[in-house]
Amino acid sequence: MAVRSSAVGEDGESASFAGQYETYLNLVGAEAVVAAVARCWESAHSEGVLAYRRQRSQPTDNIQLAVLVQQLVAADISVVAFSANPVTGDREEILINANWGLGESVVSGTVTPDTHVVRKLDLTVIERKIADKRRMTVMVPNGVQEVTVPRPMRRQPVMSDAQAVEVARLARTLETQMGWPADIECVYQGEKLYLLQCRPISTMRNC
Repeated sequence: MAVRSSAVGEDGESASFAGQYETYLNLVGAEAVVAAVARCWESAHSEGVLAYRRQRSQPTDNIQLAVLVQQLVAADISVVAFSANPVTGDREEILINANWGLGESVVSGTVTPDTHVVRKLDLTVIERKIADKRRMTVMVPNGVQEVTVPRPMRRQPVMSDAQAVEVARLARTLETQMGWPADIECVYQGEKLYLLQCRPISTMRNC
């Protein structure tokens, strides 16, 4: 199972709280899940969270934090995609980052991921950069661990162009349905694409 936060004010257009609350992955058994839920609640009052809230003029008392308990998808590939390019501010481009394994290495920034840029209008891949991916997050008994990527996989493309287009189509659809530029997390298990999260892009340059 995966245990993760869903707080009031989290993942909004002005603040994302990414990485501020605790997330626990690959938990097995009721006792492990219950303990992780308690630790997730406690993280709402950590010094880091309180400082982040003060910086954004958000209240630091009576913080309301729900905790989601979800089935964990054993990801082969993890993807973070933006339905507008947050680096250049171009709303006609979809930016996709991808790495092997679970998504923690991409979200936490411990790896330089592969990058695809897709033109939103016709879903054409207009740029791809294949990184030297040194780290990946994998499942281990009762948790996850960051490990070294096997050497043959480091310079191997994580995603095909067809997969990049599939992810871009999903990001474009969510932007239309939600009414704001979307920041999404998704994974491939085999050939199947799973959407894990959708939130507004909290920072857009030149927009």
